[in-house]
Amino acid sequence: MDIDRVAGEEVCCLDAELLQLPEVSSFVLKENPQLAEDLFSQWISLSDTSRLVKTLIDDAKAGNPINIPGSSTNASACGVNSLPSMFPAGSAPPISPRSSSGSPCTSKQKTSPSSLGSPLKLVREPVREVIPQFYFQNGRPAASELKENCLSRINHLFRNDLDGLLIDEFKSVTKIVCKLPSFFSYALFRKIDVDCTGIVTRDAFVKYWVDSNMLTLDVATQIFNILKQPDCKYLTQSDFKPILRELLATHSGLEFLQNTPEFQERYAETVIYRIFYYINRSGNGCLTLRELKRGNLIDAMHHADEEDDINKVIRYFSYEHFYVIYCKFWELDTDHDFLIDKENLVRYGNHALTYRIVDRIFSQVPRKFTSNVEEKMCYEDFVYFMLSEEDKSSEPSLEYWFKCLDLDGNGVLTPNELQYFYEEQLHRIECMAQEPVLFEDILCQIVDMIAPEREDYITLRDLKGCKLSGNVFNILFNLNKFVAFESRDPFLIRQEREEPTLTEWDRFAHREYIRLSMEEDVEDVSNGSAEVWDESFEAPF
Repeated sequence: MDIDRVAGEEVCCLDAELLQLPEVSSFVLKENPQLAEDLFSQWISLSDTSRLVKTLIDDAKAGNPINIPGSSTNASACGVNSLPSMFPAGSAPPISPRSSSGSPCTSKQKTSPSSLGSPLKLVREPVREVIPQFYFQNGRPAASELKENCLSRINHLFRNDLDGLLIDEFKSVTKIVCKLPSFFSYALFRKIDVDCTGIVTRDAFVKYWVDSNMLTLDVATQIFNILKQPDCKYLTQSDFKPILRELLATHSGLEFLQNTPEFQERYAETVIYRIFYYINRSGNGCLTLRELKRGNLIDAMHHADEEDDINKVIRYFSYEHFYVIYCKFWELDTDHDFLIDKENLVRYGNHALTYRIVDRIFSQVPRKFTSNVEEKMCYEDFVYFMLSEEDKSSEPSLEYWFKCLDLDGNGVLTPNELQYFYEEQLHRIECMAQEPVLFEDILCQIVDMIAPEREDYITLRDLKGCKLSGNVFNILFNLNKFVAFESRDPFLIRQEREEPTLTEWDRFAHREYIRLSMEEDVEDVSNGSAEVWDESFEAPF
């Protein structure tokens, strides 16, 4: 074998450390690779080196164990090189002292940083990152400080009642410790007092509120867990009845209903229907925790607990809003069987609706009736209808009326479907001796208002992205509101600008309550049983 050829092939991958030249610093060789190559070429050309390489090649071919002189890793081997030297004896230049750690080749095998000679060769072990626990099946445990503060408040409230608190004494615990609306005290008390002993001890409360980590949950989750039934993952309408009964019994703004339990029940039902109308977006009657968190019910509950005037809580709890809804239903229900039919509903809003849209409502396309009576609408169905009719800017209302207009149920409104509903509206306009507006002009107006993604049809997404969507429905099937929209009442426009936070339903309910109150007052005056009407006059209920 040509040793020179082997040398030429190996020199390209030469490691200066393998030369084992005690006379020359390995650092100098690494900094000057050309010097290392020249030294290697000189060394490989020596006669002793040639004999050594040939011997190693012969041993390798014969399969004999190869013993390379100077390959030992012990300390003595590193200091004495048995290979032939290129420098004559005594003529080698002095070398820099080596560190006690020995050759860098051996230091790489050591794991202790303190045993490495040079700080440049320090190799740190990778730091193991500890991921903290982020899921707790029963809720995140309370911090020690939070837990101590809570226990301190609990001990203060239970200090004079070692045997526990009665239900009438439990309201302070609900407000101060749990920071929940006071009308949750009954529901919370019953949740803890599972054996119906009529008393809640300190230990029982601590076990439920602190040990089960209810303390660390957000308010929506706390309320959800308190109201829902065991092993149930949603809330039903009946789950809200206990807190509504407590609200009626304790709120100062509802004291006048104490002697009329039948209207207390109707008020509670109306509040619950309104809650599910706006928050239960799936419309299946099963209110989930996600829906509860996305809604504004929690803020409305706290507002109702802090506000003495219940009518200022316009979200869900306003008595004035209940009064308007109930009176409207009572006016249409001529036989007072608490059910209304098509002919009754056609009279709504002074015959504002077309027969075609009423037929679609009673076909139960937008929402299945809960009356369980064929061709009859119950009070709950009417609440959903009225909220949709009087506030067409809300998402539940847009979905309600979109389903009515979507005759084939394909998720889009075509010009033919819009024309079907406008035909009756056009006929009514002609009967009123008004100048008719052709459908082609109406369609152009609708497209300009909505600005749909495609002009050949309108989607629910198009309607939700436009503030004027409610006017489209009024144009198609509500004559009175269509005329009002065309006239552009400046008073209503100014009112909207002055009170931008109020919804269409809020403004309608306020106007109607004043009108209905005045009618009741006039009737009472004619009977000699009432004082002069005042705007703050409460409902006769």
